[in-house]
Amino acid sequence: MSARARTRADPDPAGTARAVAGDGGALAAARRQLQHTVKLLDLDEVVYELLSRPARFVEVMITLRMDDGTTRVFTGYRSQHNDAVGPFKGGIRFHPTVTADEVKALSIWMTVKCALLGLPFGGGKGAVACDPKALSDRELEALSRGYVRALAEVLGPDLDIPAPDVYTNAQVMGWMVDEFSRLRGRNAFGVMTGKPLALGGSQGRTEATGYGCVVTVVEAAARLGLDLRGATAAIQGFGNAGSYAARLLHEAGARVVAVSDSRGGVWEPAGLDPEDLIRWKAETGTVAAYPGRAIDNRELLELEVDILIPAALENQITGENAERIRARIIAEAANGPTTPEADAVLARRGIFVIPDILASAGGVTVSYFEWVQNLTSLYWSSDEVLTRLQQMMSKAFAEVYALHDARGVTMRDAAYMVAVRRLADAMAARGWWGEDRRARG
Repeated sequence: MSARARTRADPDPAGTARAVAGDGGALAAARRQLQHTVKLLDLDEVVYELLSRPARFVEVMITLRMDDGTTRVFTGYRSQHNDAVGPFKGGIRFHPTVTADEVKALSIWMTVKCALLGLPFGGGKGAVACDPKALSDRELEALSRGYVRALAEVLGPDLDIPAPDVYTNAQVMGWMVDEFSRLRGRNAFGVMTGKPLALGGSQGRTEATGYGCVVTVVEAAARLGLDLRGATAAIQGFGNAGSYAARLLHEAGARVVAVSDSRGGVWEPAGLDPEDLIRWKAETGTVAAYPGRAIDNRELLELEVDILIPAALENQITGENAERIRARIIAEAANGPTTPEADAVLARRGIFVIPDILASAGGVTVSYFEWVQNLTSLYWSSDEVLTRLQQMMSKAFAEVYALHDARGVTMRDAAYMVAVRRLADAMAARGWWGEDRRARG
């Protein structure tokens, strides 16, 4: 197996402008929000130019000998967006439809998410275009190690720190950190987060994204006067984040009435038992066919519930279905589940949206905790990790809500304003655009 990398500059400013104007998709949405935020803050246009594309984008080819003796070539990506406040940080996803532009968009969102939570990281994101469900364990391990070999020169505990994402997990991180350590000739556990506990992983990491999302739901419910005891919830996506969110909402007294995954979903108005659903999915691989009324992902999004948690992929709530969304609170546990067109509709209709860069920040926050523990060799209990996470998520929510309330902007606009202001201040302090072009406002 071999790998060959190509590093290239990202598109020029004119190309960026064309993307904002009409290329569609996650990257255009991310850029449009950045441009809007820069205008809200009355910042110099150069702030947008610096944030609209990655500082470095690497594409690699990974050659893999399959179990049947054939050879396949996979494409991998790493987008290193902005490191004004610290090393690049972001997950690696294995997914058959992933694209370069999707990875760039996700790296932008990671930069903004880290800045919002006050973490000393910039954003990064990685991916391999593959169907991991069609790979054997040996093939998956070989692909994971090949990805690291292809990108080892641009990774490191003080340079770029990957983590799990869609269809990757602690075991994949274990293989990757082992491969990186072999290449370096010494253990370098701090290069990856979301690792197995035996390799320096953190207590609380598995439930972190779902836990952090539910913290923001609790904060929103308190401000909106919604009693979670008896409140109804629907969750699209029953992977790690969605399943933990279901469990925690159930423990808080909410009634989880619908869940779904990529194969289908189930709706039970009387309420579902998250623990039983987790067992069912572990045995069957899906929540589809669980006792209750079968529904698809589109139907789930349009149910009349108090809380809707999109915890799957991007672009699920769109201009086409936003008028039919009937939730009171939407907490975006996934990255980019709502398009800009849908966002405008939801705001007009008074639906309270907790944006992804806030609602889904629990994972990267505990990844930060893991990185700190690796660097200091001092490890915390689960209670200490989750207490720290709750404090940081609650603080970030309060800051965003205060700006939302004071300025009359949406929660998404307020969250971006907090984050972009911090990034602009850091870039100005570093002199990234000169004394005569500092951010205004």
